[in-house]
Amino acid sequence: MRPRLPPLNALKAFEAAARHESFTRAAEELCVTQGAVSHQVKALEAELAIKLFNRERQRLIITEAGRDYLNIVRDALDRIAVGTERLLQRQSAGVLTVSTSPDFAAKWLVHRLGHFAEAQTGIDLRVSATLHHVDFAREEVDLAVRHGEGNWPGLDTVKLSAEQLFAVCSPKLLSGRRRLGKVSDIFKFPLIHLDSRSDWANWLQGVGIDDADVTHGPVLNRASMVIDAAINGQGVALARTTLAAWDLINGRLVRPFPESLRLSKTYWIVCPKATASLPKIVTFRDWLLAEASKDLRRLKALNSRRSWTENV
Repeated sequence: MRPRLPPLNALKAFEAAARHESFTRAAEELCVTQGAVSHQVKALEAELAIKLFNRERQRLIITEAGRDYLNIVRDALDRIAVGTERLLQRQSAGVLTVSTSPDFAAKWLVHRLGHFAEAQTGIDLRVSATLHHVDFAREEVDLAVRHGEGNWPGLDTVKLSAEQLFAVCSPKLLSGRRRLGKVSDIFKFPLIHLDSRSDWANWLQGVGIDDADVTHGPVLNRASMVIDAAINGQGVALARTTLAAWDLINGRLVRPFPESLRLSKTYWIVCPKATASLPKIVTFRDWLLAEASKDLRRLKALNSRRSWTENV
């Protein structure tokens, strides 16, 4: 059984009074009354059955026993203070492990990590790209970026940005004899599909083209592969706002026409509710949101320079 310890407030009052040789000045430091400090010290003396101070002519004089005890108390309080500071530093700095999908990591996150590292030198970022949703209770992961509708019970969820689905292609497909000028022109080129051919059929129906033949073009199983194939000029692809943003902003992709479909699913920043306010998690979450907001401003600026405009 752990030995009984004196109350921490009594030890703090004793240490401050001994350092200042005054109950009054100790009270000012601790933001309490002089009577409260005197009471705490007297209670400590009674519990220890040792006189810690002599009161002589309105002066406070520490006894020899008090001086010996002061060395012990001061060392203990210093250790607590140092340990507390180290603990707080670990919450605001140190390793931050982030889980996300391979597509989000490849097309959105990895391009920006250098900027984050420069701005936040105290955070050692670790990124785990995986298809499965991590179990925060069992895995050493601090935060995740997930795609869905945000309904993960028990977790803190913050939407990264709204998303739309639109056609993208290499800039070189906008020139030449077979250039893209209107939606129906996409059939001049291979359609690049994700997982199945249903996305293109649904998208075309959503923008007013029914019974379109979407049986041509390759079917790929990763969104990042679809985008890269479009960048390489292999055809026209459908892309979500978040994953296409970097390549659109940097001119590797273009939107040949304004038609788009709003999506219910998007990316969410997810972590346990108990750790949502930790400084290092707040820092990274705020950075993610700032980057996403910057993307939307840049995409709107791109659209305003074209002959059509819309909310991206």
